[in-house]
Amino acid sequence: MNIKPARQCQWDLLSLGECMVRLSPPGHGRIEFAHTLEVWVGGGEYNVAYALARLGLRTGFLSRLVDNPVGRIILNHGRAVGMDMSGVVLTPYDGVGRRDRVGLNFTEVGTGVRASVTLYDRGHSAAMNLQPGQLDFKSIFARGARWLHTGGIFSALSDGAAQVAGEALEAAKAAGAMVSYDLNFRSKLWSSEQAQRVTKNLVRNIDVLIGNEEDFQKVLGFDIPGGDKNLAALDTSAYEEMVRQVVARYPHVQAVGTTLREVQSGLVNNWSAILWLGGKFYRSRRFEGLEIEDRVGGGDGFCSGLIYGLLSGLAPQECVDLGAAHGALLQSTRGDTSQIQCSELMHVHGGGSARIVR
Repeated sequence: MNIKPARQCQWDLLSLGECMVRLSPPGHGRIEFAHTLEVWVGGGEYNVAYALARLGLRTGFLSRLVDNPVGRIILNHGRAVGMDMSGVVLTPYDGVGRRDRVGLNFTEVGTGVRASVTLYDRGHSAAMNLQPGQLDFKSIFARGARWLHTGGIFSALSDGAAQVAGEALEAAKAAGAMVSYDLNFRSKLWSSEQAQRVTKNLVRNIDVLIGNEEDFQKVLGFDIPGGDKNLAALDTSAYEEMVRQVVARYPHVQAVGTTLREVQSGLVNNWSAILWLGGKFYRSRRFEGLEIEDRVGGGDGFCSGLIYGLLSGLAPQECVDLGAAHGALLQSTRGDTSQIQCSELMHVHGGGSARIVR
């Protein structure tokens, strides 16, 4: 992969997307009966830049927020790990949120046979109201970025957001940056038909496609041969056949990464990943019976670990192993964003155990 040298660029990675404030009952409580809600920050695209900042890379976030205390929760959260938040357009708050607001989501962390559930309260958000021309991508990428990351959650927000995503991808490619796109299908945001129509116009400027089994089905229209409709048991060879179909249709795509999750219960999953790169498949270590604290953000953890390896010039097998390990580690903590240090990632990546460190 032809990735710009770090010395030529201001940023290793920029992410474009929406970031929200998440409110969750403690533990595995229900929203309906909660007396206390924990405050977390997260968003699919934001999570990747945040995690890579924690791993020591130079990252920035591109978005739109209202200038009020809730918006500043997000700004402060990103700045705390050294993310460049100067690419966030701030718009005045009207005191009510009739036009622009910060999106919220209420998330229950499942357990046993009860699945995790997310309830969105994100309509009319500042990011949803982004329009073409509000972010000067030509000027931004002239300052040098090795990588741009965005995805289907942002594109699903509105027609304007989808157009902004298209602007960003074109500017990134014109400037020689690598582009990754997490398909990240969300049925509460758009239909499969809408997702396929929009994404097919974006794919021409995407170098790296990320997604799980449902994402490739719903967003790009690829069927998994012999797939279990409940996605409880996964045949790795079937997913490899699906990826072959993807790269045959889109030969400019340089890499495809997909996570494989077998849900045994709300707290126990089997977890692994596949990377296609340079005409070959690479399978990660399989985390059998992975005990989960909070599954939200696991895919973003894989994505950021994979990109970390690619930006570091590591071999493909190391990259997919880093992605799977980082996703597994991220699911060991509460909240959407990474709490993982690079040394912890390298410990698990290297086969280290969970013995107490003291």
